Amino acid sequence: MSGAKLRAGVIGLGWAGQQHMAAYADFEDAELVALAGMEDDALADLGDTYGIAPERRHHDWRELVAAGGLDVVSVAVPTTLHAPVAVAALDAGLHVLSEKPIAENADRAQEMVEAAQRNNRVLDVSFNHRQRGDVRALKQLIDDGMLGTVYYAKTGWLRRAGIPGLGSWFTRKATAGGGPLMDIGVHMLDMALWLLGEPAVTSATASTFAQFGPLGRGGSVEATMRKTGVTAGSFDVEDLATAFLRLGPDATLLLESSWAQWIPEDVAYVTVYGSAGGAALEWGGTQEEPWRTMEVWTEINGVAATLQPLIPPDGLHRACVQDFLAAVRGGDFGRHSGRDALTRARVVDACYDSAAQHREVALT
Repeated sequence: MSGAKLRAGVIGLGWAGQQHMAAYADFEDAELVALAGMEDDALADLGDTYGIAPERRHHDWRELVAAGGLDVVSVAVPTTLHAPVAVAALDAGLHVLSEKPIAENADRAQEMVEAAQRNNRVLDVSFNHRQRGDVRALKQLIDDGMLGTVYYAKTGWLRRAGIPGLGSWFTRKATAGGGPLMDIGVHMLDMALWLLGEPAVTSATASTFAQFGPLGRGGSVEATMRKTGVTAGSFDVEDLATAFLRLGPDATLLLESSWAQWIPEDVAYVTVYGSAGGAALEWGGTQEEPWRTMEVWTEINGVAATLQPLIPPDGLHRACVQDFLAAVRGGDFGRHSGRDALTRARVVDACYDSAAQHREVALT
């Protein structure tokens, strides 16, 4: 495998799946050779775009896995399908890159991790926002000790009107596992824990609300996220979640996520407070007029200073696929069995449990 191209397949033909396709097609050491998805027109169009042989265009993901001839596969399907697809692929000897979140709950995520371990295969999860240039710049500052000991952090992603397809699989617990906490909140949770060096989350106190979706309000205006032929009648997840997380005995994290809220515009943020300085990054706006900022607050020679670091380019999904392929080629598969993503699933489970029980929930 060290010299040959890695033969890749993608299961799922939506926006996320298309990001994986483009990345595989862009790397010289990989070759996109198979697709699976239920949408006939998309399967035909994408198959033609990437030169996929007709016999490798599958309507059923099981056919793609059973056909063989692959080394790696990306899984970009509704959340509750992640575990069955990934486990089957891992048991067939394939390395798996799954879209986030890893699964609808920690039990299913555990099944995926165990499948990766028993088959000695890579299981990675595409947390593409971790690959943002500003996030990576902040990570470097923290790792270099510029902020001292970080003891408090806040993070969130709030949308003005961004429920992704009212009545689609996104808004049904049976297919998505949850609402914005599962969809966009998990991005911010992943970012914060990664930035802080993977501290153990020891407890969660959370609340969830559904004030927009059940009334058919707050739907996404982005054409790429709208679903046709569905109604607003199916909505049994939250549209806002907020949580207070204890990080061991010495740090805390506030987390919030919302698909719809009375705010001027979409905004996402991470703010960290340390013993020697603080830092904040934010981004938001619209697809047509996006914005982002990053500042570091510290002291230089006894004088308060606000710094604006140089930001490297964004990597996003392309960088996720690149890291995944590097892990496969690296051969140390045991270091890439999805354990970090499983940790996120356990925290999300604890948040939902806390919200349902109206009390703090300890993580073991």
